[in-house]
Amino acid sequence: MHRRHLSRSVIGTALLCGTLLQPGITLAAAPASAPDPLAYGTTQPDNLPPLQATPGQHGMVVSAQKLASDVGAQILAQGGNAADAAVAVGYALAVVYPAAGNIGGGGFMLLRPKGKPAIFLDFREKAPQAATADMFLDKQGNVITGESVTGWKAVAVPGTVAGLDRVLHDWGSLSRQDVMAPAIRLARAGFILHKGDIELLRTSTEMFRKSPQARAIFLRPDGSPLREGDRLVQKDLANTLQLIADQGTNAFYRDSIARTIVDASQQNGGILQLSDFARYKTRELSPLSCHYRGYLIETAPPPSGGGVALCEMLNILSGYNMHALGLHTAPALQREIEAMRHAYSDRRSLGDPEFVKNPVKELLDPAYAARIRAHTPLNKATPSASLKEGDASPEKHETTQFSVIDKNGFAISTTYTLNGWFGAGVIAGNTGFFLNDEMDDFSTKPGAPNMFGIVGSKANAIAPGKTPLSSMTPTIISRDNTPVMVIGSPGGSRIPTIVLSVILGVVDYGLTIQQAIDLPRLHQQWLPEPVEIEAGALSPRVQKTLEQEGYSFAPHAPWGIPEGILAGGAKLNEKGNALYYGGFDRRHEGGGAAGE
Repeated sequence: MHRRHLSRSVIGTALLCGTLLQPGITLAAAPASAPDPLAYGTTQPDNLPPLQATPGQHGMVVSAQKLASDVGAQILAQGGNAADAAVAVGYALAVVYPAAGNIGGGGFMLLRPKGKPAIFLDFREKAPQAATADMFLDKQGNVITGESVTGWKAVAVPGTVAGLDRVLHDWGSLSRQDVMAPAIRLARAGFILHKGDIELLRTSTEMFRKSPQARAIFLRPDGSPLREGDRLVQKDLANTLQLIADQGTNAFYRDSIARTIVDASQQNGGILQLSDFARYKTRELSPLSCHYRGYLIETAPPPSGGGVALCEMLNILSGYNMHALGLHTAPALQREIEAMRHAYSDRRSLGDPEFVKNPVKELLDPAYAARIRAHTPLNKATPSASLKEGDASPEKHETTQFSVIDKNGFAISTTYTLNGWFGAGVIAGNTGFFLNDEMDDFSTKPGAPNMFGIVGSKANAIAPGKTPLSSMTPTIISRDNTPVMVIGSPGGSRIPTIVLSVILGVVDYGLTIQQAIDLPRLHQQWLPEPVEIEAGALSPRVQKTLEQEGYSFAPHAPWGIPEGILAGGAKLNEKGNALYYGGFDRRHEGGGAAGE
C-alpha cells in the first residue's frame, strides 16, 4: 500500500532551553540585512503541531518535491528496486524541481545494495579541456565579477545523465523507458504549480526574462511570473528526455543534444567542445567511512570535502558523552562548535584525487581526534586564527538531495546540483533544460578570500578535466551490515554540519528522523568567526552562557533541506509498525516522503 505524509508548511517546531522539541515554537526568517539564496518561503503559521515521521512498509522515497517522491514510490510499487527508483526520481526532479534537479549538472550517489559493500559514484561536472587556471581573471589578475556564475563560460561538462544511466545499467532491474516514463509525462502534460513551486521560481524571474528560451517556459506570455494554479508544461524538455530514454547516453554525449549545447556555447563565449562530452566518464570510488557509537558511517570521499569534515567532527565528538551533556545545552553546543571549527580548518588542500594527494587518512585517524580533544578547552572559544589555514568550499547552497530504500534494504543517498538556482541561467536551443555554473566551484584565485571570507585553495584551482571540490555529503549509516539510516542535504559549505545535526539528533538524543530534521541548526566553518544560528537553535540562557565563553553568533535564515530515512522504527532501535520511516525538511514548502 502506498502511503504518503506531506506538508505544505514549513517547520513549526523548535528547541527550547536545551530540552527536546516543543510544539508551538516556529523558526523565523533572518533580518533583511542577512539575505540568503534559500530564504524563500520562510513565513510560517503559529503553533504548527509536530509532524510524525512518514511510515512505509515496503520502501521509502524522500525528496524536496512531493511529485518526485511519488514517482519513486510508484516505481517501487511496480517491482523496481532502489536503483530504479533513484533514477526515476533523478529525472523527475529535473522536471518538477528545475532550480536544482537536473540533467544539466552533476552530483554524487552513495549506494549500499543488500549484503554488499557500499559504492560511491561520482558523476560531478568536469572542467572543459579549454579551461585554464586564470580564465576568470583580468589582465591585472583580479577576478572578473560574475563571469564564473552566469553565462556559457561558467558551464562545466554535465554528468547527471551519465551517472543515472550507469546506476540503472549496473544496479537497476527495469528498462530506461520504464523509469523515465513518469518524468516524460510530467514534462509533456505539465503539473500544477503550488506555493512552494512558485516561491522557488520567483527567485529567478529576472534571469528568466534575460533568456528567450527560459522566458517561453517559465514566464506567462506577457512576461509576468507564473502563479499558483498555473500548469507548467515543458515540451522541449519532454522531447529531450525521450531522446535519452530511446538512445541512452549517446544522445546526450555524442549526438544531437551535445551538438546543440556546444553550438550554443561557442556562439555565446563559452569554451565547451564536442570532445569534452565524448570523453566524459563517471567514477566509482571507495566511500569514506568512520564509526560513531557503534554505527558504520559511509559517506562521500574527495572530490567532496564534506565527508571528511563529517567524519572528523564525529570522531572528535565520539570522545564526549553528548547524550549526558543534553540536547542543545551550552556544554553540548560548545563541543559541537569546536568540532566544526577544527574540521573546517582541516579541509585545507583537499581536491580532485586525480590531481591532488589528499591527507584523508591523517585527518580521520582517531588518535588525531583525541589530540584535538586534549587541546580543546571545554569552557571557552578557540580563536579561529590560532588554527592552521583551511579551505571551506565556496559552493552554493542551491543543491538538492533525495534518499531511497527498497523492501530488500537496498539504500541510496543522492545529492546533485546545478550549483546556483537554475545554474548559469542558460538553455541550449530547444533542449529545455538549464546548464550548470559549476566552474564557480573552483578557486578562481587561489589564496584570495571570496565574498564570504572563504579562502580559495590551490588544490581546487581550475584545470582541464578536473572536478571541483564539493561539500555534498550523501551518507548511509549501518549496523551489522544493514542500513539503518539514509541522509543528505543541500546547503553549500553548511552541508556537513546539517548532516551532523541530524545524526546527533537521531543517535545521541533519541529523536525521530522527522524531529532531527526539524531541529534548528547552527554552523561554524573556521572563518568567518561568528557561529551562524537559525531562530530557536539557542535558548537565551544558553546563548548568554556561550557568549560569556567567547562565542559570537550571527542569526541566519533557515538553511538546508535534508531528506532522511530510518529503518525499523521512527526512532533508532525502536521497533515500529512499518519497516521504514521518512522525514523531510519543512523549512521550504513542497517536499515530501512517500512510503510504499
